[in-house]
Amino acid sequence: MDRQPAFSVRIKLTLSYAGFLMVAGTLLLAAVWMFLLAYVPDRAMLTNQDPDALNGVFPIRSQLLHEFAPKAAAVMVFLLIFGLVGGWLLAGRMLAPLTRITDATRVATKGSLSHRIRLPGRRDEFRELADAFDTMLGQLEAHVDEQRRFAANASHELRTPLAISQALLDVARNDPTQDLSELLDRLHTVNARAIDLTEALLVLSRADQRSFTREPVDLSLLVDEAAETLLPLAEKRGVALETSGDIATGFGSPTLLLQLTTNLVHNAIVHNLPEKGFVWVETGVGPESVLLTVENTGEKLSPQVVATLTEPFQRATERTHSDQSGVGLGLAIVKRITEVQDGTLTITPRQDGGLRIAVELPAAPAHFQQKDV
Repeated sequence: MDRQPAFSVRIKLTLSYAGFLMVAGTLLLAAVWMFLLAYVPDRAMLTNQDPDALNGVFPIRSQLLHEFAPKAAAVMVFLLIFGLVGGWLLAGRMLAPLTRITDATRVATKGSLSHRIRLPGRRDEFRELADAFDTMLGQLEAHVDEQRRFAANASHELRTPLAISQALLDVARNDPTQDLSELLDRLHTVNARAIDLTEALLVLSRADQRSFTREPVDLSLLVDEAAETLLPLAEKRGVALETSGDIATGFGSPTLLLQLTTNLVHNAIVHNLPEKGFVWVETGVGPESVLLTVENTGEKLSPQVVATLTEPFQRATERTHSDQSGVGLGLAIVKRITEVQDGTLTITPRQDGGLRIAVELPAAPAHFQQKDV
């Protein structure tokens, strides 16, 4: 936005200081003048009371004005010069922190987010502003780094099925005797994986936009729906799926919360023991929140590995080549949905192997729950 040039803040503060000093000096001189007038008689009074006063025995007002005016003018000139010089120096000292903040902003606009102000001194308004700006730069730098890693990982993940498809087509073209049915099956699997990855990226993008309407959502119903949908997959993998808990009415987007629940249950089924695995899904109610807990058996994981599971395309184990192995975005989507729903996500490794994932979400306001009842 183009703006008209104007005086700098330092000049404005300098003029303000000088103007205030001039006003204060004028009022002080006026008070002194009024005080002197109260004790100095005029010519008419002296003529009536004492004829000798006219000969210079007593000062009169006309003489007082003649003596007072030049000195008062000199004082005002001194106050003006002192106010301008002192105001300029004082304004510069006061605005020095703001100059550092402005310089840091210019550096940040050029793409360098690692620069920090680190304003010294005691805490005041400028120090709080500088600290808040440093915090914002830190968060922005971390967000940009995360987005760069995400873009690189997404490009790699999307490139993989495309490269596999290209290789399969090249082999088929060079070997006309190859079984086309087998080729089509493999192409279908690779294409389905690419579609799943693209849909997961779209879900993650929609969650980031926060374009949804909040309404009461019963998590126990979402658990039942997700369990019913994923029960064939659990049976195919030999995983026992158990659900329990009370009615837990949260407040958020039904679509996103269903996606969250489905991702958690799917992740618990897929990353489980090779056989005779278990998944436990439970809902609960707190004073001001509702809780969704998903536990599963599986490999023993270290806290260091668990801490990385919510990063996009991070897996606790090596990639599995199955049609239900996931695309590495399940828990990343769960984390983002939890954040936009103003909830908290806690992931802890179980002592016997597997994970315990707890999602705490805001409970629906009381008046909504009363309407439902």
